[in-house]
Amino acid sequence: MAEETDLESRLADLAASGRRHAVPPAAEQVRARGDRRRRRKRAARASGGVVTVAALALGILSVVGIGPGPAPPAAPPTAAASVSPFMTPTPARGEEYAAELGFVYDAVPLKGNMVQITVAQVHPEKGVAVRTGAVHELTLKRETPVEVKHAVGGTAKDVRAGELVEILSGGPQWVFAVDYDGEGRVQSLREAHWLTVE
Repeated sequence: MAEETDLESRLADLAASGRRHAVPPAAEQVRARGDRRRRRKRAARASGGVVTVAALALGILSVVGIGPGPAPPAAPPTAAASVSPFMTPTPARGEEYAAELGFVYDAVPLKGNMVQITVAQVHPEKGVAVRTGAVHELTLKRETPVEVKHAVGGTAKDVRAGELVEILSGGPQWVFAVDYDGEGRVQSLREAHWLTVE
């Protein structure tokens, strides 16, 4: 019991000593700390407001739309040389594009910065391009991006459809993947250099 009272008296002396030596912060320090906290809160509210306004503006712009209008749709296919009617491929759920494989040939420049091509559909069979019999024509913008390799000498590069009119003006020689968006517009062509041509 004596130990408890001795311990209590030591703790009381220690607490009293701490109170004597502890200096409370000056009023100026307390005010300065409060002012800093207030400025941080204001800055946080202001930046939150700016972020909200920016998000709202982006949302409105995405709904209204910005930039040039949509690309012209692919020309309606001609069925003159087609065994089966052509149907524009549509992207699978979650995909951005759908591709059609086919020989691209008979390229002709048109008025209005456009190019007309003929596409003879193929399907891959053990790495070989096999004709399906479906043939149709497409009208593209001259600026349509095209990835080529063998058609331009074996070095892969990106060009525009207008640059390939002369190369593709002959008969069927090069197989391309024609990429369509969800609205049936041709977005690009990619040479199917992985397929062997019979």
